[in-house]
Amino acid sequence: MTPTRPATEWLADAVLYQIYPQSFADSNGDGIGDLAGIEARLDHLAWLGVDTVWLNPCFASPFRDAGYDVADYLTVAPRYGTDDDLARLADAAGHRGIRVLLDLVAGHTSDQHPWFTASANDPSDDRYIWAEPGHLAEPAVPPAGFVASPGTRPGSYLPNFFDSQPALNFGYARTNDAEPWRLPVDADGPRTNRQALRDVMDHWLGLGLSGFRVDMAASLVKDDDPGQAQTVALWRELRAWLDATHPHAALLAEWGDPATSVPAGFHADFLLQFGPKDDGLALRSLWNNSTGTVNEAWEPHAAYFDADGKGSPRTFLDDWRAAADAVGDAGFVAVPSANHDFSRLACGPRTAEQLPAAFVFLLTWPTLPAIYYGDEIGMRYVPGLPDHEGSRLGPRYNRAGSRTPMQWDDSPNAGFSTASADRLYLPLDPDPGRPTVTAQLADDGSLLHLVRRLIALRKATPELGAKGGTEVLHADYPLVYVRGGRHLVVVNPRRNAAETGAPVDEAVVLEARGVTVADGRIRAEGFGYGVFEL
Repeated sequence: MTPTRPATEWLADAVLYQIYPQSFADSNGDGIGDLAGIEARLDHLAWLGVDTVWLNPCFASPFRDAGYDVADYLTVAPRYGTDDDLARLADAAGHRGIRVLLDLVAGHTSDQHPWFTASANDPSDDRYIWAEPGHLAEPAVPPAGFVASPGTRPGSYLPNFFDSQPALNFGYARTNDAEPWRLPVDADGPRTNRQALRDVMDHWLGLGLSGFRVDMAASLVKDDDPGQAQTVALWRELRAWLDATHPHAALLAEWGDPATSVPAGFHADFLLQFGPKDDGLALRSLWNNSTGTVNEAWEPHAAYFDADGKGSPRTFLDDWRAAADAVGDAGFVAVPSANHDFSRLACGPRTAEQLPAAFVFLLTWPTLPAIYYGDEIGMRYVPGLPDHEGSRLGPRYNRAGSRTPMQWDDSPNAGFSTASADRLYLPLDPDPGRPTVTAQLADDGSLLHLVRRLIALRKATPELGAKGGTEVLHADYPLVYVRGGRHLVVVNPRRNAAETGAPVDEAVVLEARGVTVADGRIRAEGFGYGVFEL
């Protein structure tokens, strides 16, 4: 690994892997995963072939939102280890050709952060957004969305998500004399917070980390215009600083709108289960089968990767094409298998035999693939778990089901921890047939081995990477596309067989199950897939 290689170069070859640190591997037997546990499992990631790991927040926190409520950006939470443990993990990963990215919660802190406790007792402090009683027609009634001050400072503050997550003040795009809390983006508080972002990034990059995934990246400047011009300007400023001081470092967005975020300065942005266009329908149209994490506001929509075959890839294809055209050569669109906020692929009625086709698509489509920990063995979303560290967002939206312990083997606690079962961060999947890394390592026909082969094929074949050309030949069942003019990919996510015309009479099989190319026809069995050389 070349540390000084620009991020725009190394990301083009990257396969991302997201680790929820409290659920990956527990080294000290307290029931919670930690950094030393991740370090001890790096060989699994190296064997799999992933080269970029993103860790969910591991900073000091009261964990009311699983670490997305940061109390100290410059200190590792004790339950994960120490700052030295994180530096050692980055170094050990680097020796295996793996870069480590941190999750940067840029738009808000915990209400226990010293910045906020000071601000809640100092009416002159404007690092957060405060509405003073004198600003209001009815002093006892805070503005909509504001929360009463917990300190001696009168008035109320604006949170970003939960009440315990006060929004850092990066200013308002539009000021209003009737609402004096709307400070401009160049006021003292917003400028101080922009500098703080640089300081936090500089600190961790100096210790050997390789970049950041930025939480709620679109949320910083308030009341922005539809094009988010002021938010874009903020991130362009930060990207210019990053390029000048740490050109090897990557900046990935949780924005859900690559057409805006990449021109704003991010190297990549994820298609997500939310976003400004159709509330994230592009990603949901692939995977979401109305089980697991379900937002009540989502209209029912048949996923393309469903066994009944009632979906269509066209929603995804149209949105991806628009995003890819807008991004151009400036960066990348990233597509995850799942994440800590969204259901795993193996969720509800979706069975293990349906997962290979999904991974063939994920690892051959011209986007940055992001594998959520455990998806490589088909870990399932576990329903019915209690709310834990703010996991429940609605009647049918409990994120805990996607955050259960990694399943390493068939020893107690699936090899995740030596703690008693009642002390685990979250309960294990109770299914006695749950998949494990060890069992799948012993089976060359397992999902784990397929994912490894697909990653190797992608890395050995530039045409299958994030920037190779793509021609869609059939946007139905099966989905058929050609990468780089010479690699044919076929996926049939439904249980019924499907067929369509082929661009050639025959093709060389690189990886296939249940798909044939012969006599000018492509025939795909149910849940079949194939990667061919033309």
